[in-house]
Amino acid sequence: MDTSEPQPTAAPPTTAPPTTAPLHGEPLPVELMNTVWAGRDGVHDALGDTADLAAWLRAVEPRLPDGLGARSEAGTGDQAGTGRRARPSPGRPDALSASAGLPGLLAEFRRLRDALRRLAAEATADDRPAAHAANGRLDLPAAVAHLNEACGFAPASSYLVWSPDGGGAALRGLHSPYPAAAAALSVVAEQGVALFAGEGRAQLGACHAPGCVLYFLRTPPRRAWCSAACGNRARVARHYHRHHDPRPHGR
Repeated sequence: MDTSEPQPTAAPPTTAPPTTAPLHGEPLPVELMNTVWAGRDGVHDALGDTADLAAWLRAVEPRLPDGLGARSEAGTGDQAGTGRRARPSPGRPDALSASAGLPGLLAEFRRLRDALRRLAAEATADDRPAAHAANGRLDLPAAVAHLNEACGFAPASSYLVWSPDGGGAALRGLHSPYPAAAAALSVVAEQGVALFAGEGRAQLGACHAPGCVLYFLRTPPRRAWCSAACGNRARVARHYHRHHDPRPHGR
């Protein structure tokens, strides 16, 4: 008879919950704007707490530059044959979401998000009632100031990684002495400045599907909705009003 005590069973690994924010492949400043989204039961905030912020950072981490949590081993080779090693990428796949400073950064990300939404509303002449309510009362000068402050919150510097095998491949990475999540805030803010100061401003659109509060880039130019789902809802709404309009001949 086996009298040995049963060994404790290892707990199964837990999977971190995904972000609730819709991710449609937009530039990161637009993805951050869209952490305010609407469902059948109203408007939601996908950055409600630090767990939400960690989930969003995990979701967008592959799209951040090397050196800020990206899964890259770039930076371990010779810099342009000088014999000096490039700065190693300080991030890990979990470096962003595991940052000890996330509680303090939550307010900064929300502040940047609100500034970006206010600027997007200005750029698109957004007249959607739901979006107006979701965007709060931030005035335009304050939004510009918040965006500029976020750029300098935890700045990063570029570095070049040159392939040592003579193949000519070169990569650009970013290094920051700040925690990865803090540096990511400034990276998104810098991209926001580029968006509003460049051609992206004219491409920015507000989705006018019923109840939607999201923004998107009109690429291609005839794109009218943030997603196929919103396009379908808009067509269904038009069909309904066309066949239920009490006025004669729908006029």
